[in-house]
Amino acid sequence: MKASYEVIPHSDKQSFQARAFDASAFKAPYHFHEEYELTCITKGNGKRYIGSHMENFGPGDLVLIGPNMPHCWKLDNEEEEAGAIVIQFTNDFLGNDFFNRYELRHINRLFQKSRSGISFKSTIQPIVNQGLKQLHEEEDDFKRLLMLLDVLYKLAADTKYKLLDQDSTIATISITEQKRINPVFAYLVDNFRKQVTLEEAAGIANMTPNAFCKFFKKITRKTFIETIIEYRLNYATQQLIQTDKPVSAIAFESGFGDVSHFYKTFKSKMQLSPLNYRKKFIH
Repeated sequence: MKASYEVIPHSDKQSFQARAFDASAFKAPYHFHEEYELTCITKGNGKRYIGSHMENFGPGDLVLIGPNMPHCWKLDNEEEEAGAIVIQFTNDFLGNDFFNRYELRHINRLFQKSRSGISFKSTIQPIVNQGLKQLHEEEDDFKRLLMLLDVLYKLAADTKYKLLDQDSTIATISITEQKRINPVFAYLVDNFRKQVTLEEAAGIANMTPNAFCKFFKKITRKTFIETIIEYRLNYATQQLIQTDKPVSAIAFESGFGDVSHFYKTFKSKMQLSPLNYRKKFIH
């Protein structure tokens, strides 16, 4: 799977897009586009990938993604029902300087933070999600616009948000660099639980392994190996909390070929053994 550049259709009669998607949309590849994207999950469970960040999602999940930040949602079970409401808009959808006005400074700051991807989980989440559903159903264009601004205002006022990929510079690099690095992340998203090689990743980026390592760290501020381990540990922690599978099975399922290496790596990163980590969250 390669990270694809998505062209969002625009209309002279609509300054922004508000659409509802079913389960088929969750099969979309790892992709990026110039628009901001606000996504509310209405049904379904799985893994959300924003830049180099991976996290579980479920009904009510609410995320704002800035321009050119690669992303995708993958269902745990592709046969289950799933749905989302997605709002997409450009930085200048209301004019070049609209969000630079003093009165809109908080929304402007929200946009700046969204370049890392933002997850909202506070009491504002259900309020905004309901607002997005009403926005999607509203037929009056002017009311839809006011409703979007109200949603953005509420999100900008929220202080209990989570930045998802704040160490990465993916969203700020050139389009040329994005076209080189994003297919690598797509490769990781698809294969981190399997055998991943530096040579194959470097080949995808059309670089030598040595040049690729420098390029990858410049953009992500992590080494290639650190990123793979981060993906695998993230997956493992979710399995420890959500399932009763044996630790050895989780180690192999997460992509670690050696159980003892998994224990050592997990404890070094999480400051707890896998079993104690599970006990901490279950009891």
